[in-house]
Amino acid sequence: MCGVDVKPSCPLGRRLSAVRRKENVKSKLMIAADIFAGQTMTSVSRAIGGGRHPEKICAFKDLSIARKAEFAEWLGLMHYMEVLMLITVTEHVPPTSDENVTVTDTEFSNVPVRLYLPRKQLSGLKRAILYFHGGGWCVGEAGMKPYDLLSRWTSNQLNAVVVSVNYRLAPKYHFPVQFEDVYAVTKFFLQSSVLSQYGVDPNRICVAGDSAGGNLAAAVAQQLLDDPEVKTKLKVQALLYPALQTLDLNLPSYQENENKLILPKSLMVRFWSEYFTTDSSLREAMASNRHVPAEASHLFQFVNWSNLLPEELKKDHVYTSPVYGSSNLGKKYPGFLDPRAAPLLAEDAKLHSLPLTFRHKPYVENSTSRGQYITKVHYSRGGY
Repeated sequence: MCGVDVKPSCPLGRRLSAVRRKENVKSKLMIAADIFAGQTMTSVSRAIGGGRHPEKICAFKDLSIARKAEFAEWLGLMHYMEVLMLITVTEHVPPTSDENVTVTDTEFSNVPVRLYLPRKQLSGLKRAILYFHGGGWCVGEAGMKPYDLLSRWTSNQLNAVVVSVNYRLAPKYHFPVQFEDVYAVTKFFLQSSVLSQYGVDPNRICVAGDSAGGNLAAAVAQQLLDDPEVKTKLKVQALLYPALQTLDLNLPSYQENENKLILPKSLMVRFWSEYFTTDSSLREAMASNRHVPAEASHLFQFVNWSNLLPEELKKDHVYTSPVYGSSNLGKKYPGFLDPRAAPLLAEDAKLHSLPLTFRHKPYVENSTSRGQYITKVHYSRGGY
């Protein structure tokens, strides 16, 4: 695991070895504390062989959260994603109202949401934003401090009702559960009676999300087009660095961020695979970019970045044709070829009918070429 060999010659090393040999919850919790408490990182490093090699100590201290999660999973302390959820837990803030916004935790259609209501007494109806947080469909929540700050700022600045959704997460729940949760909330909120209750203008409603949340927002916007029960139309969808396709996991952004500390390629691949299954065979196939079966080869035209990216973003990257994978994976986990999980794979007519969209280049090219108006922004660093 990560090239780490446990050394039984020190106390912590003996504890690490013991944890791997037996199910000892108390020991596992103590080790978890040792791993993630900064002041004990050196002792953990020594336990894995840093005593005679100081560089190993530095290497362990500098491990990304993804590597620490891998290490904890290898020890049997907890699932990889449960480790990452520690970030969510430490960032949680309770629903706290202020002079500008009333904040409450409630449920829409039996799905937990955090609701932000502006206190400004302005004439006319309010805007509304349904927001889906990021976190690779595995971590995060509406109550994390950054999302809470974003939602209350948005509510106050735009005089908007903000519904931030706490959809269920992998690995306990896999696709399509996350999508179904956010869609259920959206459909509930778009009812005329609910919009009237909160004083919302039915012509000024947006779905939005970042990363995995951007993926969910795009999928929701598409699904609404096919739902005859929903009469209210979205005004706009705001997709912040969304993950929109599962076919090619070797895009220039994957290559450039392969070994970045915050979100290396291995972690992004892990997020994608965990969305569909805990079966490591899919993760391994995705890591080598050999997970799409030959019978789905026609879909690659929608993600061929050599035709979609502007020249300045192609840099020195060279497009390589896909290598097809086993048909068994596609049959066993068809979700990764489902437009609800990979919105970029939607048919032309659906993309043409989408509301005003902000902002992802391949989504732009696949939509504007069919007459859809989209505002786009490019960033030269970061993101997938």
